[in-house]
Amino acid sequence: MSQYTTYPRALSVLTLVALASVVFASALATQAVIAADKPKSPVKLSKKVQTVIERVERQCRERPVYMIGPEKAKRLAELVRQKKPRLVVECGTALGYSGLWIASQLDANGAGKLVTIEIEPSRSREAKQNFAEAGLADYVEAKVGNAREVVREIDGPIDFVFIDCGYSNYLPCLTGLEDELADGAIIVADNVGIGASGMKDYLDHVRKKYRSRTEWFELDLPWAKRDAMEVSVVDSSAGD
Repeated sequence: MSQYTTYPRALSVLTLVALASVVFASALATQAVIAADKPKSPVKLSKKVQTVIERVERQCRERPVYMIGPEKAKRLAELVRQKKPRLVVECGTALGYSGLWIASQLDANGAGKLVTIEIEPSRSREAKQNFAEAGLADYVEAKVGNAREVVREIDGPIDFVFIDCGYSNYLPCLTGLEDELADGAIIVADNVGIGASGMKDYLDHVRKKYRSRTEWFELDLPWAKRDAMEVSVVDSSAGD
């Protein structure tokens, strides 16, 4: 009798162990995916590109013109290098600081195009000159206009998006691009630490719809000493 009453209990223990193993394996898999996205080695820049980037950085600090700074720029460039995108869209060109980092990695990968959008014509002209001086003009198409409208003119598939413009424009820019996003596309949004309240609708959207995480950085910028970027990955298998 005891032989038959203990057998179901043994099954229950085995079932619990199996379930625990599945949960543990899933957690490890998630950690592995996130770890795989972390920087593996320093981003390398040619001397020509480095010289232009350093000059533009000085100009941005002095004028000032808001930029992401080297700490976040290196992470952005690493993500581009890992992804090897065919098409990148940037909302907010300014003087081309982040665009230089992005285009440098397209050049390193030997392929790809950056479409960058700036609302102020004078800044767009400066950025185009900076891309040319860095030898990266062939990888960049600079558009002038309101990013939330211009994005609707871009045909995909889009593999990578970087958003760094007015906070209220983050969500409209993304939704204007979403139908053209490739499966596995990476979306990076800047200033989600200092500007979280102004882009709450955007953050709610990506955190609900995509695999998304916040990455924090210690900075040395006149306007910010600590800030974050939101890194989101499009995954059609996850559903809305």
